[in-house]
Formats: sequence, structure tokens, C-alpha cells
Amino acid sequence: MTQIRHMSVAPTRTQRLVSGGAIDAHRHDDHQIVYAASGVLTVTTSAGTWVAPATRAIWIPAGIVHAHKAHGELDLHLVGLPTIDNPLGLAAPTVLAVGPLLRELIIAYTGAPDDDSAERTRLRAVLLDRLRASPQQPLHLPTPASPLLRTLCEILQADPADTRTLAQMGHQVGASDRTLSRLFRSDLGMTFPQWRTQLRLQRALVLLAEKTPVTTVAHRCGWSSTSAFIDVFHRTFGHTPGSHPTAST
Repeated sequence: MTQIRHMSVAPTRTQRLVSGGAIDAHRHDDHQIVYAASGVLTVTTSAGTWVAPATRAIWIPAGIVHAHKAHGELDLHLVGLPTIDNPLGLAAPTVLAVGPLLRELIIAYTGAPDDDSAERTRLRAVLLDRLRASPQQPLHLPTPASPLLRTLCEILQADPADTRTLAQMGHQVGASDRTLSRLFRSDLGMTFPQWRTQLRLQRALVLLAEKTPVTTVAHRCGWSSTSAFIDVFHRTFGHTPGSHPTAST
């Protein structure tokens, strides 16, 4: 992220992005909610990557340098909020669950005229109320600071289907599994299996958005079977990958 645009006001608008389309690195002085009503959105910062399908939105605090990328045709809805409006008190990018009511509120608010009408004020108040009740979702893939851990994570990002144990990978990067395990906890705040599962789930969402068949997604992301993939996906997102809005069977 070398070229960083500064926007004093975070826009409230809708925007279409083709699959593979991107919004380059920028920051703004307002908070922003980013929601993709179709497709899968990834937001990248120096701290890692967040991913959101149509059942999730991403909260981006003021001042955070971030970039967007579309996987599948993206129907993007952006909601800018002044710094005084932070209903969940979030200081870092966060994935939030989006139920049917919150979805419709975001779509209505981004599609309404940007004015100070009483109707828009009421719509915004209800939107903030629903955000306060929105559960946070663990769909963050943190970027390691440790050069050793960064090397290991890059190997897995190149091939999420790599099934080697931490000890086996340690032989390649020149460290013991105990050292690597300690680094995962201290640097990334999670265990090696947790990080790898997050990586695989993020890659699965991207592949599903690209119309990749479910069985192929399971294989490419390293699950031992399609049923194992379906089970983890369902426990994480509340529905099966076959019923995912962008899935191909």
C-alpha cells in the first residue's frame, strides 16, 4: 500500500464492482460500514484481511488505511458515519453479522437522498440500533509481524490444501513446532489450526464467489472430505456452502 489516498469524509453510496475489481488503498476521517449485497468482499489492511459474504458487513474505523477487492460481481453499499457514531465501540476492522432487517436498512440508507430530512434521520437511528445488536464474527486473517511466521503463512496462503503438521512445516522454515506454536499465540492471538481454518474459510468464500463447485472448493482448501468442509462452513456461517448465494453445485 504505497499510494494512499486521504478522504476527509467517508462516502455513503452504492457502487458496482466487477469480479476482480478493486478500490485502492485509502483512509478517511469517518467510520465506514462496507456491505456487499452480492458477491464476496475482502478488505485488507496492514494488520490482515477481513472477508464478508452477503450475510456479513465490515466495520472500518476512522483513519485505518484499507483496500477493497471484489470476488464475484459485487453490489457494494458504503455507509459513512462520523466518529461520534460508533455503536459497538470498535477500534479495529471487524466483521459483523447482517440479518434481513439490517441488510434492508443498509440498502435503504445508501439508496436514499443524502439530505437532512426527518425520514433519513429516523432511518439512520434505526440502522445504528441494529448495529448495536449485530454480533461480531471471527472472519479475520491476521498478518504476522514475525519474519519466521510470515514465511510459514505465505507457504500456506499459496496452497491452503497443504496438510502438513506444524512440526513438518517447521522443518522447512527452520524452527521447532514449539517455537512456531508460541509465535502463533503471541503474534496472531490464535493457534495454528485456528489460523489455518480461517485461511481455508476465506479462500472457500472466494472460490464459491467465483462459481467453483462445492466439492472442488473442499479439495482446493484442504478439507479431508466434502462433508467435513460442509460441516465447518455450516457451523461458521449458519448455512451450507451449497445454499450460499454465489455457490455452484
